[in-house]
Amino acid sequence: MDRVIKPNALLCPRPAGLYCPPGDFYIDPVRPVDRAVITHGHADHARAGHGLVMATRETLAIMEVRYGQGFAGQTRALSYGEPAVRDGVELCLAPAGHILGSAQAVVCWKGLTMVVSGDYKRRRDPTCPPFEPVACDVFITEATFGLPVFRHPPAAEEIEKLIHSTVQFPERCHVVGAYALGKAQRVICLLREAGWDRPIFVHGALDRLNDLYEVSGVDLSPLRAATGADRTELAGAIVVAPPSALATPWARRFPDTIDAFASGWMRIRARARQRGVEAPLIISDHADWDELTRTIEELNPAEVWITHGREEALARWCDLAGIRSSALALVGYEDEED
Repeated sequence: MDRVIKPNALLCPRPAGLYCPPGDFYIDPVRPVDRAVITHGHADHARAGHGLVMATRETLAIMEVRYGQGFAGQTRALSYGEPAVRDGVELCLAPAGHILGSAQAVVCWKGLTMVVSGDYKRRRDPTCPPFEPVACDVFITEATFGLPVFRHPPAAEEIEKLIHSTVQFPERCHVVGAYALGKAQRVICLLREAGWDRPIFVHGALDRLNDLYEVSGVDLSPLRAATGADRTELAGAIVVAPPSALATPWARRFPDTIDAFASGWMRIRARARQRGVEAPLIISDHADWDELTRTIEELNPAEVWITHGREEALARWCDLAGIRSSALALVGYEDEED
């Protein structure tokens, strides 16, 4: 590839995050900065206190729900594919398929194109647009599940296991731990697609995000508040709650519970045992090993940079494939509850 500038002249890691010197902005900074591009609304990528935040309209709405109206000095909503130009640097956003509003940041300058994936997956998700491959010179990818052991089964099969368990144990309440933003709503939608038309009971911590998804056109109903529900209603029911709620007295109020946990980490049985999870559901909003490698093969970039996760294995795969790679080891991005 013939290029006149080196990639680190366009994007480079700094203590605050991935920085664009010619455009003077950061992507998913971990501390307050003057100008920030936010790829999605999870708290390890979207923080309050920036001077200006550029993101999709949905991500800005999520940040407002989580942090309040004054979460940034200014905001600018960008639609997918809409360009924003600063000092000759063109930025646009492309769907990442991670959660509602999630985006890849496509940064172009002097003939060089770099794509920052943010968190992404290639699986179908009824709550958000699918990942859109964007041709680039440098692909900057996550590697949360960047080990060959992580090969996620179809999410619909995991949901069928959950429904089958409710048939096997109609007297027991199934409490599903699912990350409050994205995973919970996806699990609810997948249950609806699988034919579960009974009310789904939800923890109160999900209410505002569920409302936001509904306003954005994602149908979750009928939902019911789990707190205060009659025990007789909850026998054979499904309750969706943040993972942290499973180990609290709140979850013990339900009749003879079966604890489930929707996460890519449930591929590791030891993690399920450590959490006391009786019904592990391997459902992830991140790309697994095959999705990561397939995406790199499809894009065929000259270089791959790996931001966070299991960098070493993916970097080795790139080397064997003849693709230059670098592990950036950016700090501050955690996905332990995916």
